[in-house]
Formats: sequence, C-alpha cells, structure tokens
Amino acid sequence: MKLTSRCEYALLALVYLARHSGEYYTSVATISKAQDIPEKFLEQILLTLKRAKYLRSLKGNKGGYCLAKTPKEITLAEIIRLFDGALAPTESVSKYFYESTPIEREKNLIYIFKEIRDYIAEKLEKTTLADVC
Repeated sequence: MKLTSRCEYALLALVYLARHSGEYYTSVATISKAQDIPEKFLEQILLTLKRAKYLRSLKGNKGGYCLAKTPKEITLAEIIRLFDGALAPTESVSKYFYESTPIEREKNLIYIFKEIRDYIAEKLEKTTLADVC
C-alpha cells in the first residue's frame, strides 16, 4: 500500500475539519492555506469526499465544507480505500479489490502478504479521525 498525494491531502483536509468541527463551514481557501494544499486540487478532493457523504457543503459568503459525520465515525481505512483502493500490498490478497497476480504461484508469499494486509487493515479500521486529532 502506498498513499497517493490525493489521499494524503484528503486526510490532511479531514483532520483539519475534524479539529475545527462545529456547526460552521470552512472555506476551501482556509483549508488550503492551513494545510498547504493547492486550492484547485483540494476542490476536487473535497468534492469526492462530499459525493461519498463524508462532507457537507454550503455555497455563499459563509459557505464552505464541514464534516457530515463525527470524527469518531470516519476511519482512515475508509478514506484510503476511497482514494487509493486496496489496503493490501498486492491485489491478489485484497479482500475488496481482488485481482489475480503472478505472486499467487507461491503460497508462502501469499501467506506473508495476507498477514501484512490483516495488520494494516486492522490498524486503519480501528483508527478514526478523532484518534488522530
């Protein structure tokens, strides 16, 4: 598993929103400046998070984005899967994104990669935005 910049920026934006959660909305410009994320790129990321129902948005002068769920309800695993797909080191051991790969020929390698997958998945499934904040 390797995080893309898109996923890293999504996590940074969500952590920022979690730390500043409340009933108000935060502008893209504010998040962009605070987390040093290119604004146009951030807009695309936030739109993806909104479509996946992790964020709500409001247009207008006091508009922006806020969390649609509490920080305790959003796991790191959910966000990483949304942006980067499988948590497994190879698709042939993925639970949700399985694809056959050449490494399947060696059962001992598969066993090791499944252990790695399980450890990573367990850690990320148990870690929420609230834990990070």
